[in-house]
Amino acid sequence: MPGPLQGLKILDFTTLLPGPYATMTLADMGAEVLRVLSGSRPDLAAFMPPFLPGTDLSCNLAYLGRNKRCMTLNLKKDKGCEIVKRLIGSYEVLIEQFRPGVMAKLGLGYNDLKAVNPALIYCSLTGYGQSGPMRDRAGHDINYLSRSGLMAYSGRKEAGPSLTGMQIADVAAGSNNAIIGILAAVIHRSRTGIGQYIDISMTDGVVAFNAMTGAGTLAGNPEPLREEEFLNGGSLYDFYETKDGGFMSFGGLEPQFFAAFCKTIGREDLTPYGVIPPDLPKVKKEIREIFLSKTRDDWTEIFSRVDACVEPVLSFSEAMADGQTKDREMIVEFDLPAGGKLRQIGCPIKFSETKPEYKMLGCKAGTDTEKVMREMGYTKEDIEKFAAEGVFS
Repeated sequence: MPGPLQGLKILDFTTLLPGPYATMTLADMGAEVLRVLSGSRPDLAAFMPPFLPGTDLSCNLAYLGRNKRCMTLNLKKDKGCEIVKRLIGSYEVLIEQFRPGVMAKLGLGYNDLKAVNPALIYCSLTGYGQSGPMRDRAGHDINYLSRSGLMAYSGRKEAGPSLTGMQIADVAAGSNNAIIGILAAVIHRSRTGIGQYIDISMTDGVVAFNAMTGAGTLAGNPEPLREEEFLNGGSLYDFYETKDGGFMSFGGLEPQFFAAFCKTIGREDLTPYGVIPPDLPKVKKEIREIFLSKTRDDWTEIFSRVDACVEPVLSFSEAMADGQTKDREMIVEFDLPAGGKLRQIGCPIKFSETKPEYKMLGCKAGTDTEKVMREMGYTKEDIEKFAAEGVFS
């Protein structure tokens, strides 16, 4: 059965990671996504190695461009803007990732395109949002995290804040909030017939991630500090190194899980105190020494029979080969034109009736330009003339 978003047509003006990840997820769920890229201004993601064997197509582009068509337009050309306005007649959602005001200067702002399609849903995804003193400032994931307050109590006391292996602000706060906002607006439009403008700030998104600790601080609790909170190292909830240099994670906050944990490591004397025992540093050091007595795989085997919220820290390859990952269909395969297979991470949202669709790999910028132009009614002569005038460059 087709995906749940079948029939939803999205015009995508985003590059790099946040916007393309959002539109890939929407496309996996059945939306028809058309990427509109510059023919001369490269998207960094398209040039990041590795590349597919025998091609100059980046694996990142093949992934983030999955299930999308792609055309090129020069938006600085009047004809390029005219083509966008013609597309808006049939595309009901637009998402863009330029700095505030750029699309309006091109004559492609929300008010400009709303005049063409009153039911248009228009989503702008930026670092700091469309308002405020930082609206025009450049930034990346690390900057948004830094200004959110989260990094002041993340990391270790001695080492300070630490980077994570993924872009939290870009994806968790940017991509996902864009998806939520767009789909909420689609539901609202289905009831009222009214489109709207959506302003997504990645910094807003990570500010909101101060959920539990932030709520307490705003209510009068002291300023949160590194390794002083329940879940940031200020309890036994933590990572523990093993004999072979691996790590185990312990998250057994509830009494029954903590009791099982204590029994398994031979420290039942700690059970009455919970995860914040008296003299926490001393107890934590003792538990670290216990974990250093066995390898990660030894502890994994031991705790596989115990319900104590203890799991190994897996490498990426180990996680992809894990039975849970496979059973959840989180790895999908594509046949490559030159032979062989390409594996990609699948859609994390599961439906009983409308499963995610994996129709095609991402393609190079401009692959579908002529086809899209023809669908809009332009002739071969029109297309050749536009190409000569630099409309697609």
